[in-house]
Amino acid sequence: MAEIHPTRISSVLFACTHNAIRSPMAEGLLKKLQGTRLYVDSAGVREGDQDPFVTAVMAELGVDMSRHRCKTFDQLEDTSFDLVISLSPEAQHRAVEMTRTMACDVEFWHTFDPSIIEGTRETRLDAYRQVRDALMRRLKERFPA
Repeated sequence: MAEIHPTRISSVLFACTHNAIRSPMAEGLLKKLQGTRLYVDSAGVREGDQDPFVTAVMAELGVDMSRHRCKTFDQLEDTSFDLVISLSPEAQHRAVEMTRTMACDVEFWHTFDPSIIEGTRETRLDAYRQVRDALMRRLKERFPA
C-alpha cells in the first residue's frame, strides 16, 4: 500500500483586514517559530497603519515589529503561496478570490480584533496579548517544530 505524504508547506501568507494587528502578529510569530524553514508574509484587504500595541506586545516575546509596514493584497510582491491563512471574514473572502486559480490551500482562523477594546493602556495591551498568545498556540499546533 502506498504511503500518503501531506503536501509540504514552504510558503505561508497571513491575511487580515488592514495588515496592522492580526496578520503581522501571526507573521512575526511564525518566523520566530520556524526561522527560515518557511517563507512567511502578510497582507490586508485595505491599507492600515502600524499599531504601537502590536510592537509592544510582540517585543515582550523578542519579536521586533518596528519595521513592519502594512500592505494590501495588491502590494504583494509574490502571490505564490502554498497556504493562505485568513484571520478576518473580509480577508477570507479576498483569499478565496485570490486563490481561485491557484494550487493553494486557504484556512480561516477567525481571530478577535483587539483594537475594538477600550480602556486603559494596560487593558488594551492585555487584549493584544490574548490575541498574540492565541495565535502562538494555534501556530505551534499547525506548524510543529
